[in-house]
Amino acid sequence: MLFKSLPDKIALFPLSRAIFFPKTTLPLNIFEDRYIQLVSDCMKEKKLFGMIQPKIRSNIKTDVYNIGCLGKIISFDETADKRFVIVLSGLIRFKIKEELKSNKIYREFKVDYSDFINDLNLEKKNYKEFDSKTLIKKIKLFLSKKNFFIEFKELNKLDFDQMISTICMVSPFSTEEKQKLIEAPNINEKIKSLDEIININLLDNFKNNTLQ
Repeated sequence: MLFKSLPDKIALFPLSRAIFFPKTTLPLNIFEDRYIQLVSDCMKEKKLFGMIQPKIRSNIKTDVYNIGCLGKIISFDETADKRFVIVLSGLIRFKIKEELKSNKIYREFKVDYSDFINDLNLEKKNYKEFDSKTLIKKIKLFLSKKNFFIEFKELNKLDFDQMISTICMVSPFSTEEKQKLIEAPNINEKIKSLDEIININLLDNFKNNTLQ
C-alpha cells in the first residue's frame, strides 16, 4: 500500500496485550457487538482498521495508548453462532492525533503515519551486529520459566524482523512491556528493548526463587 493512500481516519479495536507489527499476521475472534459492527463496516470498504492497547479504564471511557498498528483483513469467516474469525495483516504503525466524534458504536480516530514510513519499506534491512544466539537462548529460558511454548522451528522460517516481531507479539509480556516493543522506532531498538525486558524478567524470577 502506498503512503499517500493510507486513511487518516480509522476505526480502532483496543485489546490489552494484543500488539502486532507490519509484515506480521494477527488472528482474532470477534464476538462483541461493537466489533462485529466494526468488522462488518470495514469489509464493505478497504478492510482496514487499527489495533491498539487500552490503558486503565477511567470513569467515562478507556484511554488508549498513542501508538498502534494498521491492519488489513486478509481472512474472514462467520461462525454458526454469528462470531467473526478473521486474520489481520500488519501494514504500518500509526500515532493517534485525536478521537473523532461519531455515531458509530465503536471508536474512530484521526491518525498520522509519518513517524513510521519505513514500515512500508519492503527491502531487506541491514541489522546491526548483535549476539542473536544468546538472545534466543535467553528468550527460550524466559519462556520455559513461564511454562509458555513457542514453536521455534516455524519461527526460523521467517524473515529475522518478522521472527523478532512475532516473539514480541506472542510472548507473555505485560501491557506496558508490549507497548514499549511496538513503540521501538526500528528493528535494532526493538531487539534492544526485547533484550532488556527478558533480562529484567529473568532477574525478577531469580530473585523470587532466591527469596523462597
